[in-house]
Amino acid sequence: MASSAYSRTQKNSLERKSRYDGRLVKNLSKIEPKKIGIGLVAGCCLVLLTYISLAKFFAIYSPVFWLSEDQAPTKLSNTETLPKEIVARNETVETKPDANEEDEEKTSKKPTEVDQLQQREPELDPTEENDFVNLGDKVSRTTNPTPSTAPEESSKSTISELYGKNDKSKSEPAAPRAEPKLTCDDKSVDEGFPYARPEYCDMSGDIRISPKQLTAFFVSPSTPPALAPSGERRLRPYARKDNFLLPGVREVVLKSAGTDGTDNSAPSCTTTHAVPAVVFSVAGYTGNFFHDTADVLIPLFLTSAHYKGEVQFFITNYKPWWVHKYQPVLRKLSRYEPIDFDSDSGVHCFSHATIGLVRDRDLIIYPNPTRNPRNYSMVDFTRFMRAAYGLPRALPAALGEEPGRKPRMLIISRGRTRKLLNLREVAAMAEEMGFRVDVSEAGADVPRFAELVNSCDVLLAVHGAGLTNQVFLPTRAVMVQIVPWGKMDWMATNFYGQPARDMNLKYVEYYISREESTLIDRYPKDHLVFTNPLAIHGQGWKALADIIMTQDVKLDLWRFRPTLLETLNLLQE
Repeated sequence: MASSAYSRTQKNSLERKSRYDGRLVKNLSKIEPKKIGIGLVAGCCLVLLTYISLAKFFAIYSPVFWLSEDQAPTKLSNTETLPKEIVARNETVETKPDANEEDEEKTSKKPTEVDQLQQREPELDPTEENDFVNLGDKVSRTTNPTPSTAPEESSKSTISELYGKNDKSKSEPAAPRAEPKLTCDDKSVDEGFPYARPEYCDMSGDIRISPKQLTAFFVSPSTPPALAPSGERRLRPYARKDNFLLPGVREVVLKSAGTDGTDNSAPSCTTTHAVPAVVFSVAGYTGNFFHDTADVLIPLFLTSAHYKGEVQFFITNYKPWWVHKYQPVLRKLSRYEPIDFDSDSGVHCFSHATIGLVRDRDLIIYPNPTRNPRNYSMVDFTRFMRAAYGLPRALPAALGEEPGRKPRMLIISRGRTRKLLNLREVAAMAEEMGFRVDVSEAGADVPRFAELVNSCDVLLAVHGAGLTNQVFLPTRAVMVQIVPWGKMDWMATNFYGQPARDMNLKYVEYYISREESTLIDRYPKDHLVFTNPLAIHGQGWKALADIIMTQDVKLDLWRFRPTLLETLNLLQE
């Protein structure tokens, strides 16, 4: 009975399923075959796209895929977490001369410490002021006793890493050696400026600088033509060819040497650098801001700015106060502490070195295929100086742009010769005409005075070194030079007038009359200084310095007034 009931239930179920299947077939038969095909194609495409988006095309993932071929993928150690932008800078490898086999074995087991790893800075264009600012912001200094140790960055820690052993027989230079080459530029005369072409030499290859021996060894199998037949050349690396002062400049010997163990062999390296070297002197007329700028800072800029901080300075006739005074400039040009050439006892090895500095005329930079192949200009130099001292103003104020704002004028006072005797009256007249006037004497605190100059729209001074501070003025500011009596037009134009124009400043000059000079109180009216001042020039610098350069100035206010009006008009352009 139960079995019969189950049989009927199963039969009824099969009958219902048969009816349902029949209905499904009828419904499918109503759909056109074309539409079914389109649906199948769309479904296949959807499945294919899903597969492509989820599939992995690398069966094996390598954590060292980004490493270069010469790096061992099986030994990452601490470098596994370093980004590939990390590079070695100014790598120093300390080595010791061979004493005996035991010492050499100990040396070979001592690891080499490389303290020069830091993140690569972006390429800088010296014509872009922001690039100089960024370099200064990112680089801080260190007082590490090793001169070439890379400084710590302000926002990052210096990265140290061990790169094998300090085995002199196996250690290689941090940078590949260039083909040995030594050239010297000894052109001494150029358009009447013999001082403007000091001798300097450029070397590539295996260069070993030994300050203790006052020698730069050029390792080469043969003597280069730039050296004398004896294999030596002596030069004084000060950027002014002046026979009066050059004897006081420490002499550096360039010497061709081999590595064969003879008396003519170069000494073994104690420090190997991965950056070029520049050797220069701060003797001569340094201490005077004009000569500091013309004889050292501008030539140093021309010689080393293209290295973008990756250069090691050696300073002869080392003056700690001078290095401290211009520390912002030195730091902007080099990331590494300068080495005192007079006291260092190591042997420093480089693949490139320059002995001496490239220069042009005083405060002037012109294009030159050999001495200035990168076509730097005085505008580039002033941008660099503003960046070195963190000066914010690149342009002067526009008159009328801010209601009630007066153009700011700085009058540089002098304490010895060429003093402006009625300075107070001149300042009062300038204020009456609409200027805001500051009076200050340029001192040893260069950063403070640079900030003051940069805050002004007009710089006014009697001819003298103080006018060199025009390098800190905003571009298109106005410089006013008061030219003393005595045919000083050539000196006024070439020392300060033309440089001002080259710096893209607006230049105004005022030539005083003999009545405005104190010379009229010291000499009769028929004296050569009044009747033929050029004859004084012809007697040489001593006569010029003793007579014309010692005068003071008392301006005729009404005669000088149009000069201030011209200055106001220039600020409105």
